[in-house]
Amino acid sequence: MRIGELSRRTGVPVPTIKYYVREGLLPPGELTSPNQAVYGGSHERRLKLIRALLDVGGMKVAEIADVLTAVDDPARPVHNVLGTAADHLGTTDAEPDDTETAAARDVVADLVSRRHWHSHTSNPAAADLAKALAALTRLGHGSFVEVLDDYADAAERVARVDLAYVDRRGAVEDRVESAVIGTVLGEAVFSALRRLAHVDASAKLYGADGPPERGTG
Repeated sequence: MRIGELSRRTGVPVPTIKYYVREGLLPPGELTSPNQAVYGGSHERRLKLIRALLDVGGMKVAEIADVLTAVDDPARPVHNVLGTAADHLGTTDAEPDDTETAAARDVVADLVSRRHWHSHTSNPAAADLAKALAALTRLGHGSFVEVLDDYADAAERVARVDLAYVDRRGAVEDRVESAVIGTVLGEAVFSALRRLAHVDASAKLYGADGPPERGTG
């Protein structure tokens, strides 16, 4: 297909497609003349992946390029590709150097050790968790750590479901791409499901005559 058809199929403007090619996110089409190229189904699939990581996953172009480099490396284990994607989901803001943050880091280190997780406290997710716990403490909700294991139990179950889905894919390249999709887009899916569940749980706990008005749940 020509680039115009690729644009129509994916909804990505032609100038944006050309930009992705220049940035190395999308392989160039096969030249049929000095000024003409044709594109195939793999280009369409890659474009849809790029847009999903950008629009739903909230990743930046440079982050997407890093993830796609890992996806395209046949020697890279699926576990490492998944880690590359996960590392780009966290925040990049510096943590304040205060007693709340130090205490939160200790809580996270204890959690990882106690649950025998194959992770390290230098993982960006561990830093994000410590940052969130420190913020809760500053707001007077330090007791939130009492339910941390309940959250960890739920997280372990979701992680197993994520990877079971990945394992259903046959070819290695499909498993690698599924790992990225499950990590980045699965984060958005779980967040939305959690919000829906909150509305339901709140209605059951506090009482509600009917579905909440739009925007109140």
